[in-house]
Amino acid sequence: MKNLQVEIDIHSGFCFGVVYAIEMAEEILEAEGSLYCLGDIVHNDEEINRLVKKGLKIINHGDLYGLKDEKVLIRAHGEPPSTYELAIKNNLTLIDASCPVVLKLQNRIKNSYDKDEKIFIYGKHGHAEVKGLLGQTNNEAVVFQDISELDLEKLPRNITLYSQTTKSTDKFYEINEILRNNGISVNTNDTICRQVSNRDKELREFASRFDKIVFVSGTKSSNGKVLFNVCKEKNPNTFFVSHSDQIDESWFGPNEKVGICGATSTPMWLMEEVKARILTF
Repeated sequence: MKNLQVEIDIHSGFCFGVVYAIEMAEEILEAEGSLYCLGDIVHNDEEINRLVKKGLKIINHGDLYGLKDEKVLIRAHGEPPSTYELAIKNNLTLIDASCPVVLKLQNRIKNSYDKDEKIFIYGKHGHAEVKGLLGQTNNEAVVFQDISELDLEKLPRNITLYSQTTKSTDKFYEINEILRNNGISVNTNDTICRQVSNRDKELREFASRFDKIVFVSGTKSSNGKVLFNVCKEKNPNTFFVSHSDQIDESWFGPNEKVGICGATSTPMWLMEEVKARILTF
């Protein structure tokens, strides 16, 4: 035995938006035994597999067109208006588990659109949340992942800037400053969820306290990729795993302190499994 000391980061795991969506799904699955969900309820395959075994059926937007008279869960990422319109047409009952932070952002963007403002959204192209935000503007807003995508000389001189809720606060304000320095008047709307953005600082502090870090996340999680890199920067001895079978005993030396942390889409039960596996070495 290597006599490893293992600790799970108490700040890691589901954000409240994901907890809310999963609790809603589990309540209906307990009562009815099955439920459709539009898209992955969370970007973590292990958690999805757990819920699928309980009766959750993951569908995509294409499937939705042929679905009638059923209950469908809207996940935390939110949906564009077109989804709600289709639900009425197909007599679908929507169980809306959109994160309150995302819903507030959607409403703010809709208000800006109604005022004919030039809307720019800092976010990931094709991300589920971003699609919902774009839908508030009839897909007319400009989405960009990096300032380099924008031709600053050709931009309108007055713009309204929003952000996907899970982006970096530092990066958002850096973009804001670049725009202003290029003579663009920016109506800045900081719409980043602090439960997510504050994780950077918390993880740096956590990662610095251990010999080795095991970061647990699904490979589809954007948030997971960002936070893994935060850990890796602070502690080069950081390893990425999606489930306990991927852990290699050779990563650890005798008497080392090992920290386990994860994305906002990583369930606590999965980090507990990883801890149990490491303690067998």
